[in-house]
Amino acid sequence: MNIIGRQDRALLVGLAVALIVVFAKPIQHLLDLAREVERTSGLALVPALIILTVVFLFHQTSKRWESKARAAAAEAEAQDASARASEMERLVMFGQALGRALDVETIRDVVLQHLPQLASSDDAWVMIRKEGYWQALGSAARDGHREVDVARADIADRALVSDQIDGATDPVTAAGHFCLPMTAGGHTVGVLGVPESSGPFNEGRRRTLAAAATLLGISLRNAQLFRELRETSLRDGLTSCFNRTHALEVMDVELRRARRSQSPVSLIMFDLDHFKDVNDRYGHLCGDAVLAAVGSRMRDVLRGSDLKCRYGGEEFLVLLPETPLEGAKRVADTLRRELADMVVPWKDESVTVTASLGVTVALPSEINCEALISRADAALYRAKDQGRNCVRLSLETAVA
Repeated sequence: MNIIGRQDRALLVGLAVALIVVFAKPIQHLLDLAREVERTSGLALVPALIILTVVFLFHQTSKRWESKARAAAAEAEAQDASARASEMERLVMFGQALGRALDVETIRDVVLQHLPQLASSDDAWVMIRKEGYWQALGSAARDGHREVDVARADIADRALVSDQIDGATDPVTAAGHFCLPMTAGGHTVGVLGVPESSGPFNEGRRRTLAAAATLLGISLRNAQLFRELRETSLRDGLTSCFNRTHALEVMDVELRRARRSQSPVSLIMFDLDHFKDVNDRYGHLCGDAVLAAVGSRMRDVLRGSDLKCRYGGEEFLVLLPETPLEGAKRVADTLRRELADMVVPWKDESVTVTASLGVTVALPSEINCEALISRADAALYRAKDQGRNCVRLSLETAVA
């Protein structure tokens, strides 16, 4: 900071001139004395004095400029430290928010909230790779246009060039976008991109984007692993159908949703006929192979939105949202035929099974899962009693 201003300098110059005028005679006397000493001794005192004065003034001026340079460097360093502190604070808040996110939807909200400040651009975007396809995690602009997502997917493909090993994190430029692959555990999970038109990418900005991409990649990978772990805990390991506990939870949610929307929900319950004979004749390993084949055939025949559950042993449940009784009966007939035509190879033999199926539909305003399952179970036992390998509707549903 400059303590002496322009007006202060003028005042000092005036003061110096006034002092010279006031002390003109003593100064003149000193100069005469110096000349007398020079004449008698042969020494050049006045030129030496002038040289010393000039050197002193030059030294003082150099010190002043040096001091200014040090002050400017200190101020720049303080500004840089403040910028780094702000950058670190934003990254810490971003990391903390991501640490609390265990699913992609929550991560999307965090990205929409924090990414514009971290990237210094409202046009920053994130694409994640899911099962071989690109999916937009979200963008600060919230454009949501399909053509924009397609264009960004193409940019992400260019960013992950074929000669780049999986897990690389070096930033690349593609189609006018500064892109950073997001990796975790050696796997690339997505790409973070910022348009180059949003300004220069200095070292600090690159550093912030690289840290944000790293944090986001780890969070997405954790969410993926958490989802896989949760799926594993909710599914039967043999048939890949949902287990009984999770199926009851989903049924409760679907019944309440159907009650609000007044849409039909149907339930199929089936049991493999004479399954005990398969275990007794071929062994339990063969029985496991049959159950696994049943689960696979259910995935092939049924919709992805249909809930497939291994209820217990060789009993299965299929919940059909937004499906009336007639449609559920057609699905049950198709499933019965597919199971009857299924051949399970076991050693040198071929094993076949059939199934008996009971079908019911939720009554208006019904939210009782147990009652719905009980009606389907009763229809299933009627199918067993009436010859097996057939489909029967619940009597209560028929009356309704």
